[in-house]
Amino acid sequence: MTVYVDDAVTLWRGQRWAHLMADTLEELHAFAQALGIPRRAFQDKLSGAHYDLPAPLREEAVALGAVAISRHRDRELVRAVIRNAKTQGRGEAP
Repeated sequence: MTVYVDDAVTLWRGQRWAHLMADTLEELHAFAQALGIPRRAFQDKLSGAHYDLPAPLREEAVALGAVAISRHRDRELVRAVIRNAKTQGRGEAP
């Protein structure tokens, strides 16, 4: 089981943001809790189940063991992680 964090590329409210995703929702929620992110911040969307992380928190996630993935270097892995997150977002994953 793995937790992933993508590049902090999305600019919103003056900050860069990344997406925290995982192989399972259980692992995703547990990791987010370890980062101090409240469950209400969970993004359960058709675009993919994830938590948004500001860039400084992304670095903390990596330090705690999240796998940093880059849309530029790890394209196939990023596609697979997003595909899985989309399935979770629709509630189809176990």
